[in-house]
Amino acid sequence: MVKRKTALKIRKAHRYLGLFIGIQFLMWTISGMYFSWTDIDEIHGDYFKKDVPEQASFKNLISTSELENEQNIKFLELLEIDNEPYFWINNEHLFNAISGKKKDGVTEEEAINIAERYMLSDLEFDQIQRIESVGSHHEYRGKPLPAYEISYKNSENLKAYVAIENGAFQTVRHRDWRWFDFLWMTHTMDYQGRDNFNTIVLRTFSLLGLITVLSGFLLWFTSSPTVRKIKKVNN
Repeated sequence: MVKRKTALKIRKAHRYLGLFIGIQFLMWTISGMYFSWTDIDEIHGDYFKKDVPEQASFKNLISTSELENEQNIKFLELLEIDNEPYFWINNEHLFNAISGKKKDGVTEEEAINIAERYMLSDLEFDQIQRIESVGSHHEYRGKPLPAYEISYKNSENLKAYVAIENGAFQTVRHRDWRWFDFLWMTHTMDYQGRDNFNTIVLRTFSLLGLITVLSGFLLWFTSSPTVRKIKKVNN
């Protein structure tokens, strides 16, 4: 059997480790329960969007050789902005696909119309603002900037985002998504950018959690009457 002093040291280490990481264990449990009991489609805000966005068809589009574009085309996408077709070339330049005129981003009115193609028609527009930069904790982090933030009048503090450079509809954010994002931060322990689950803090707490569990098993083994009886019988 383990000596009494050794057993006391194990018990003390187990107790203090439990106190130290107990709050984080609680957050892991709460966030894990929330993730498993929520519908990820609802978190993405799909119930605020149309099942199939309205699509327009176009004809008489000009050839890309007629554009005033000096770069070789490596990427080409046909976009619709306010019922007009546009070529989005090399993720940099926007050209009207009928007139060939270059366009420098979308206006506020165009952004609102773009959002209307994707969002449910019964949502009431509130306001729009241009954002040039966001922090590492912002709900629009990691997406194209500048962008328009379009707010709607509802209890969920609903917002839609449209990239200014090419008018692409980006994402939807609402109250439940923000709760999910906060709990995801506590789950991954990435308190800087919220999206990295390979942080040193998370690895450290995971290792300490494993040590805590193993020390608990060791305590049971060293203090269990059943184990003692088995050892006496074998001796």
